[in-house]
Amino acid sequence: MGYTIVTDSSCNLSSKQIDDYGLEIISLKYFAGDKAFESYIKGSDPDFKAFYDMARKKEPLSTTLASPELCEQVFERVLSSGSDLIYIGFSSGLSGTYQVAHTMLEDLKEKYPERKIYDVDSLAASLGQGLLVHYAVNKKNEGATIEELYDWLMENRLKLCHWFTVDDLFYLKRGGRVSGTAAVMGTVLSIKPVMHVDDNGKLIPKAKVIGRKRAIEAMVEKMKETAINPAEQTVFISHGDCVEDAELLADLVKKELNVKEVFIHYIEPVIGCHSGPGTLALFFMGTRR
Repeated sequence: MGYTIVTDSSCNLSSKQIDDYGLEIISLKYFAGDKAFESYIKGSDPDFKAFYDMARKKEPLSTTLASPELCEQVFERVLSSGSDLIYIGFSSGLSGTYQVAHTMLEDLKEKYPERKIYDVDSLAASLGQGLLVHYAVNKKNEGATIEELYDWLMENRLKLCHWFTVDDLFYLKRGGRVSGTAAVMGTVLSIKPVMHVDDNGKLIPKAKVIGRKRAIEAMVEKMKETAINPAEQTVFISHGDCVEDAELLADLVKKELNVKEVFIHYIEPVIGCHSGPGTLALFFMGTRR
């Protein structure tokens, strides 16, 4: 039966990619007030516009971890079919979902001793996690065994570079990433943070610039510093309902680094609850994070 790659909806891949890649997905939930929504439903993408409209109105939005029951349901579906399994999870530095899934898989190893079961903390988020999954699918299609794929992921996950900026500091303030004073002053002065995900899978600020365009240019400069053979890479860009900025960023990496292929997609709602509208993120393989 071979093996199946499982990941979370936080990978931000499109529904078409998920189907084309043959992935199994653990769908995370988000809440608008007391109403719950699935961030992934097989065969369709969420209504991103409706979600970001709610976010712009500052409606109360929240998220929750994947439940053990949901993880068990997805993993059981794979293992009971006779397939081995490798799970690539949302960064443990940003969410407890990986630990929930890891604990469930440890239990299932006892129930399915004949199956090969692996799990990898991606230490990544959004299309950073998605890009790691993209490479994993390619490796599998090239004939990598499950053991070879696990080894490759562990050796390369810290070469997956993330660079972010946000348009509205309100969401980082709400999540405790910046102080209330910094958020107010940043808004007044049009200060835009440039952030990345570090080796522990945590989102940390690296620089502050004045204006949106400079923030976008700063991300391209960061890519220039560490990108490995950018002309041979597929680069992923995710955005919080700011596709024009995403296209500008794509044009810049094509022009400045001769990148041939760029995939652009929305930041799905679970991550969008914490990053907000106008978030823009760039993902690529580099010598280091």
